[in-house]
Amino acid sequence: MGVDIQGKLRLALGSMKDHASIGKAMMYHHQHDGFSSIEIAVLRATGHDNGTIDDKYMHEILFLVSHSQGSIPFLAERISRRLCKTKDHLVALKVLVLIHRLLRGGNRSFEQELCKAHVSGHLQISTTRCFTKNSDPSIGFLHKYASYLEERMSWLINQAGKLEPLMSKGLGFRSYDENSIDMVFRTLPKYQVLIDKVLEFSPHDVLLSDHSLAQVAMSNILRESFQVYMTFSEGIAALINMFFDLNSSAKGLACEILKKASLQSQKLHDLYESCKQVVENKNLEYPFVKIISMSHIVALDQFGCQQNQIASSHVALSSNFKRSTEIEFEVAAKESKKKEEKIDINLSPTPTLFSWTLETKISKVWVVFEDEVVPNESQVLPAPQKLGDVDVVSDIESEYGRPSVFLNPFSSSIDTTMSSKV
Repeated sequence: MGVDIQGKLRLALGSMKDHASIGKAMMYHHQHDGFSSIEIAVLRATGHDNGTIDDKYMHEILFLVSHSQGSIPFLAERISRRLCKTKDHLVALKVLVLIHRLLRGGNRSFEQELCKAHVSGHLQISTTRCFTKNSDPSIGFLHKYASYLEERMSWLINQAGKLEPLMSKGLGFRSYDENSIDMVFRTLPKYQVLIDKVLEFSPHDVLLSDHSLAQVAMSNILRESFQVYMTFSEGIAALINMFFDLNSSAKGLACEILKKASLQSQKLHDLYESCKQVVENKNLEYPFVKIISMSHIVALDQFGCQQNQIASSHVALSSNFKRSTEIEFEVAAKESKKKEEKIDINLSPTPTLFSWTLETKISKVWVVFEDEVVPNESQVLPAPQKLGDVDVVSDIESEYGRPSVFLNPFSSSIDTTMSSKV
């Protein structure tokens, strides 16, 4: 009975506060440059009553913002003020649900502007300053929901109606079908962060909070997690397909992503099975979660290490072969250089080359002229025994006659006399 009295007092005091806040907003209508209608709609949507947010208030806010230029920063400030000033966890939960629904209900331009307002600090979502952590399941669920929306602010809904992460440097999301290694390694960790935020929720928190608004919030979270998981599973499949084409460092990073995905897939499967029994929303279409076996990931990791070792050994062998080849070329080059230097010393021309005493050698082939008698072909010419012996030369002259012409290899003219020094 005491609980009912406390609840009625809370509703009565909350209603009085709502009326006072709305009246104050109407009084400062001119100071807000006509934006007071937006503030009044926010106050009415996040009242102290036990009901959920009426759709008409959300549509009214979107209509007013779309027809008032520069009103989104004002809307973000009013929402943040409402969240920070309230001491009622139910009102705070309504504010968070309103933010979530505005993100999903507005057009792409409104969604981007609201995300920018969060980045600039106009939209504050944190609840840690307003509500201290305690054992109350409602407060615990509130903190988890705020943490999820903090991460959710860095995501947008694409034209296909699916969530995609905002990438740095203006890069948009690209399909995994493009087999882009860069996009896979940049987006998969982002998906895993959001999945971790989803896994922080416990169905028991929703059950113990015993309020329909928690059911609505959990339904929105689950609906988005379904979309995120489907795209995430496509990315994991693409990563496995390109695994054997990665280098050693990329394989290590891929194994870390896959190991975390293995744990997440098991936890996500268990969460969905529990939510089927707790969340009272029959319109939710739970996906089939493929549990990634850790043994398969370990096998991939070991095979990747073996490939890296083989590749390293090949690199070592090729480097050793290259080094030995370089050494052989260096030795051959040095020997060739020595030979060239020796040849240069022996054959290089000097100014005294033609001042040496030249010796003329007698050729073994005689120069025969037409006016001389050709000896018998069967007759063998005797070879000189001693080139330096004058008697041998005289004998040859007396028998065959003296040749009249000798060629001097060091002179362009014809030497008609025999050198005295043979």
